[in-house]
Amino acid sequence: MAAHRKPKQRPYTGSAARTAATLAFAGAATAAALPGSAHADPQLAPARIRAEADRLYKDAEVATEQYNGTKEKAAAAADALDTLRDEAARRTERLNASRNALGSLAAAQYRTGGLDPAVQLALSSDPDQYLERASYVDRIGDRQAAEVRGVERQVARIAQLRSQAEGKLTELASRQAELKKHKATIRTKLADAQRLLATLSPAERAAYESSDAARTADRAGRGPVQAPNARAAEAVAFAYGALGKPYVWGATGPSSFDCSGLTQAAWRSAGVSLPRTTYTQINAGRHISRSELAPGDLVFFYSGISHVGLYIGHGRMIHAPRPGAPVRIAPIDHMPFAGATRVA
Repeated sequence: MAAHRKPKQRPYTGSAARTAATLAFAGAATAAALPGSAHADPQLAPARIRAEADRLYKDAEVATEQYNGTKEKAAAAADALDTLRDEAARRTERLNASRNALGSLAAAQYRTGGLDPAVQLALSSDPDQYLERASYVDRIGDRQAAEVRGVERQVARIAQLRSQAEGKLTELASRQAELKKHKATIRTKLADAQRLLATLSPAERAAYESSDAARTADRAGRGPVQAPNARAAEAVAFAYGALGKPYVWGATGPSSFDCSGLTQAAWRSAGVSLPRTTYTQINAGRHISRSELAPGDLVFFYSGISHVGLYIGHGRMIHAPRPGAPVRIAPIDHMPFAGATRVA
C-alpha cells in the first residue's frame, strides 16, 4: 500500500512562497494582457472586441510607419555603402597604377645611379649631352617626389573610405535589426486583432469590416469639389482610381497600399515627390488649418501622426485604413485630427 501512496506536498514558506506567488501573479497578468490568447476572457462584449481590435490595428500602423522609415534609411545606407565601395575600388586601381609608375622610376634610377656624376661627366664623350641628361634626371627626381606624395594621399583617402564603409555597414546591420523588430511587432499586433475578431459572430464581423463604408453613406451623394490646381486634381484622381485596392503594410502600389504609400503614390502621379512616412509627410508642405482644407491636401490623425489620408472635399478623404479594409472614402472626423499639409 505504501508504494502507491502519494508523497505529501509541503506548503511553500518564506522566500519560496513569495516566489510562487510572484510567478502566479505574473502569469495571471500576462494572460489578461494578451488579447486573443488561450487565457483571454471569452466573455468580452462585441463593442469591447471591436475597440480592442481598433487599438491593435492602430498600434500595427504605428509600427508600420516606423518600418517604412527604417526601410528608407536602410536603403540609403546600402546605397551609400555601395558608393563608398565603388570609389574605394576606383582609387585602389589608380593607386596601383601610381605605384607601378613609381617602381619604374626607382628601377631606372637604380640602373643609372651607380656612378658619381663627376665620373659620368669624365667618361662622357659629349659633355653637352651629359648635362642635358643630368637635367632630365633632376626632373625625374622631382616627378618621383610628386608621385610619392600622390601615393601617400591616395593611401590615406582609401583608408578613410574603408573606414566610412565600415561605419555604413554597421549602420545597415542596425537598420536591418530594426526592420526585423518592427516587422515582428506588426505581425503580432495583426494576429492578435484577427484572433479577437474571430470571436465575433459572422454578422458582427461583417458589420465591423464595413464600418467605414457605413459611416460615409450619408455623404457619398455629394458631388466632387474642384481641386485648387492641376497637380492636386491629378493626385485626387489617382486616389479615386485606387478605391477598392487592398491595404498591405509597407506597400506603395500600384496594386496595394498602406496609408502613407497611397498618398505618396497619389502625389507622385502628379510629379511631386513625397517622403515615405506619415511623420515626414506632415512636414513636406505648408501647414494649414482644418478650415482651409481643399482637395489634394494631406490630412493626418492621432497624436503620433500615425495615419494620413488625401482630402477630397465635403469633410471626406480617401485613405488606406487597415488590413481587411481596402482603400475607401471616409469622413475626416472618423479619427482624431492631428493636422494638415498643402503639398502644392
